[in-house]
Amino acid sequence: MANNWRANLKACFRLKPTPLLLTTDVVLFGTDSEDVDYVLLIQRKNPPFKNYWALPGGFVDPEEDLQDAALRELNEETSIVVDMLHQFKTYGNPNRDERGRVVTVAFWAKVPISNLTPKAQDDAKAVKWFLLDDLPDLAFDHLQIILDAQKIKT
Repeated sequence: MANNWRANLKACFRLKPTPLLLTTDVVLFGTDSEDVDYVLLIQRKNPPFKNYWALPGGFVDPEEDLQDAALRELNEETSIVVDMLHQFKTYGNPNRDERGRVVTVAFWAKVPISNLTPKAQDDAKAVKWFLLDDLPDLAFDHLQIILDAQKIKT
């Protein structure tokens, strides 16, 4: 029995690790003066899912904190700056992204939209507030991420 754990440990060191890519995605909820809920989406400029609507997000830099990466991506793609995001779930379905094994850490925040004018930048072709009950077809698993975030924010 004692030798069994040693054999298992040695076997672990012989395994070839699966390369993982790490991203963050931001569900930015907005409310208007009548307390109607929206979500901010970007239209992707590049494949995969070119021209589809998606959550703002992207790859985490090697030495970057996850929340810092999410805040940076939100700003780079939409020109919006928020003070804080709430991390709520990690998504790691092996088939969620055709570029390889991509794991995303999802964040959310809620802001009043009256003071915000998003502007598409970086790899976003367009940016727009969508009513939560009237979303377009979305890239990746972003619909599921939005639905999960809605459960948490209420």
